[in-house]
Amino acid sequence: MIKGYTYKPDEVDLYIENAAEPARARLKKIRQTIKKLVPDAEELISYQMPAFKFHGPLVYYAAFPKHIGFYATPTGHEEFKKELSVYKQGKGSVQFPLDEPLPIELISKIVKFRAKENVAKEKKKKN
Repeated sequence: MIKGYTYKPDEVDLYIENAAEPARARLKKIRQTIKKLVPDAEELISYQMPAFKFHGPLVYYAAFPKHIGFYATPTGHEEFKKELSVYKQGKGSVQFPLDEPLPIELISKIVKFRAKENVAKEKKKKN
């Protein structure tokens, strides 16, 4: 994240391009993966970081000096607690260190879970 800069909802490209390497390549990979898995998801900036919405908030991700922050709301983290236990975590967040391989398979599983969960919640509300 660039200090002192507030991103507008349509500036995901700008956010990613302004991230330093190796974070930039990782942000691009996460973005590409989510777009492939949930092509109808809406991409935006929320809480000053890239995010996707699909029948509600899906996931957020952000660049930091030593890690990529990944935010899949508490349910995404709870469902994959065991797999995420090897990473530093905060409330609703996980940190993927820049000096380790990006766990793209795990990110994919979390995104698929969150998409299915959001669709199910929406169906339940309609009934």
